[in-house]
Amino acid sequence: MLCTFMEVLDTTVVNVSLPHIAGNLSATIEEATWVLTSYLVANAIVLPMTGWLANHFGRKRLLMASVTGFTVSSFLCGAAPSLPLLVIFRVIQGLCGGALQPLSQAVLLEAFPPEGRGKAMGFWGLGIVTAPVLGPVLGGWLTDSYSWRWVFYINLPVGILSILMVQWFVFDPSYIRRDEGRSIDYWGIGMLAVWIASLQLAFDKGQQMDWFNSPYIVGLLVTAGVFLILFLIRELRAEHPVVDLRVFKVASYSTGVFLMAVLGFVLYGSIVLLPIWLQTLMGYPAIQAGLTMAPRGLGSMIAMPLVGVILPRFDPRKLLATGLLLGAASTWQFAQMNLNAGYWDLFWPQFIQGFGLGLIFVPLTTISMGRVPRESMGNATSLFNLMRNMGGAVGIAIITTLNTRYQQKYINILGAHVAQGDPTTQQWVSSLRSMFLGAGSGPGLAEQRAYGAMFGVVQQQAAMRAFLDIFWLITAMFLLMIPLILLMRKPKKD
Repeated sequence: MLCTFMEVLDTTVVNVSLPHIAGNLSATIEEATWVLTSYLVANAIVLPMTGWLANHFGRKRLLMASVTGFTVSSFLCGAAPSLPLLVIFRVIQGLCGGALQPLSQAVLLEAFPPEGRGKAMGFWGLGIVTAPVLGPVLGGWLTDSYSWRWVFYINLPVGILSILMVQWFVFDPSYIRRDEGRSIDYWGIGMLAVWIASLQLAFDKGQQMDWFNSPYIVGLLVTAGVFLILFLIRELRAEHPVVDLRVFKVASYSTGVFLMAVLGFVLYGSIVLLPIWLQTLMGYPAIQAGLTMAPRGLGSMIAMPLVGVILPRFDPRKLLATGLLLGAASTWQFAQMNLNAGYWDLFWPQFIQGFGLGLIFVPLTTISMGRVPRESMGNATSLFNLMRNMGGAVGIAIITTLNTRYQQKYINILGAHVAQGDPTTQQWVSSLRSMFLGAGSGPGLAEQRAYGAMFGVVQQQAAMRAFLDIFWLITAMFLLMIPLILLMRKPKKD
């Protein structure tokens, strides 16, 4: 859990530090975003190859190398004297970190018997769910109190402890045979790297470059589509594929992977949306916005160990359905919010959502992996985590795009009702003009400021309506996932 928490934390901890990184390294904010993009692309490329890499090099050896490389590259990122070097070190960090989630998950699923896997996943899942929530809070506090470099240095003690614990407690199972004598699927590795990198770059830069109006984005999406098709054909025909797609023959696993991708969409999408709402509409400082999101992590911290203990006594599919209903209830509550919302109005929906995520994550992992053969576990966990990350990338891209488009739509709709000839508008403008005149503004400036304030109110209300529409969309996605549970079978008892 230590190495997984460290890796997932680094996907969000840098976000709030970007302005400081850009200023310190003499770069623009747009250039500094490559610190995020380079990590995510490198991470996504390695994820699906983890099972093959573990068989080729040995699981313990790969885990040790990954944790060591991640820790060393974290130090190098913190010490980077320029932006190009920082991006290079982030690529190395992403390549090393990509294997940590599936490897640690596979180790736990195999180390525990089927009836104990729920408990193991409950404690391990704390890192997966709480790290994205704690990332912005920790990143903001370290950056404000010390320096952006400590966002990376904080990994060093965690990484060193993780290295020691892997050395002491992790061992390769007997059926992990190193495939040194087998041919390496270089074509599969190359195609995999191209389509994942192209798709991740398109999602990351799409909104910034206006999606299909940009030849660059269209080119990336076409490249991703072509190489994905070629990759699938290659892997289905290869004797020793780098990604074994035969695991999708297990119906419960295939359904679970799809549900995890959708869960990544709503989880990461809402995590991106809430801080924007809190800071732009509610006026919260960055650290306070991060702290306001803490109840989600609190709910998960309570639910996950609890679910791990009670899971052997209940049908995990019922717990999964309950978790999805709680997730829908929490986002429905957000869809009822207004600009007068107080702390407790925000606390309970997030706590409920965090508790619901605990009811979702542990049973979903247990059911999905329950009928996967042990020798295929490394490959299965790799694809499982890849789809969660890809779902998150799609969720962030779509939700940020919808947020911008919805705001533009509602500015046009609401602005049409603010006309000079409207008596209510004239009354508001008159009141605002009088207020600015009383504050010492001249007649002309007071008039401009009055109309500026009116437009500010329109923008604020339009942004609020956009957020509410997106929360309705996320609520619908939670509810639409529930019928798919009927396609899943209970995990085996032995």
